[in-house]
Amino acid sequence: MAVSRKIIQRRIKSVRNTRKITKAMELVAAAKMRRAATAVVKTRPYATLSWDTIRAIVAATGESVEHALLAPQPQATRTLLVLFASDRGLAGGYNVNILKLALQTIKNLPAGSVDAITIGKRAGDAMARTGVPMIASFTGLAEQPKFADIVPIGRLIIEQFTKGNYKNVILGSTEYVSAITQKANVKTLLPITLVETSETTVNESITFEPNPSRVLDRVLPGLLETLVYQALLEAAASEHASRMMAMRNATDSATEMLDDLTFTYNQVRQGAITQEIAEISGGKAALEK
Repeated sequence: MAVSRKIIQRRIKSVRNTRKITKAMELVAAAKMRRAATAVVKTRPYATLSWDTIRAIVAATGESVEHALLAPQPQATRTLLVLFASDRGLAGGYNVNILKLALQTIKNLPAGSVDAITIGKRAGDAMARTGVPMIASFTGLAEQPKFADIVPIGRLIIEQFTKGNYKNVILGSTEYVSAITQKANVKTLLPITLVETSETTVNESITFEPNPSRVLDRVLPGLLETLVYQALLEAAASEHASRMMAMRNATDSATEMLDDLTFTYNQVRQGAITQEIAEISGGKAALEK
């Protein structure tokens, strides 16, 4: 009986230490999530306004404006996947959801027609396991997302697309909805389509200098970089939120386990005390006889 009590005591100590770790990780993830969510909320209006600006430029010209980032690449046959995941685990279903959706998307495309740019170690590992060629891989961007870190990625995407290497570019990332809800999605990044933009009042008196095409040359790359940066912010906030909830669930489970172990320990201890009392009483009765 004494051995069982020691085993239970060691188990209680182990679970209590684990709970301290998961609680600390929950608090750290919550702090990071709040900062990341604030950044997401601040940048969303700018991304929306960027789409509205492009729509206004095209609509104000009164004609179809030709641009390399607006036109499909019919001669190309391959697809470029830009995939966001985390560098570390212990984030609940965050990595599982986006990687599962990305792999399903790849299966729906012609075999061997997809290349990838991965952001996050888990994304790179997943593409390596499935044999998808990677033209670039980036890590360590989600901890402190900066626009400067996205610029090389945006330029690489634009270069590969405008060279005609890919017929389209798709973006796989997780959208931050709330601390509880994150939505994995895959959407088309290039060619840029204007169908999904919000309605904008067009001023017909707008004049473009020197011309609309030159304006688009300056605006569209910046828009693309903004969309990729927004995806990074959304992914970072989603990762931290998912990790916070995972650690909170782990902490709650550890608390329940401690309650069960404490109850079991008390039962064992009470049983040992009862047995000792019975032995003492039996011994006393034997001496009296």
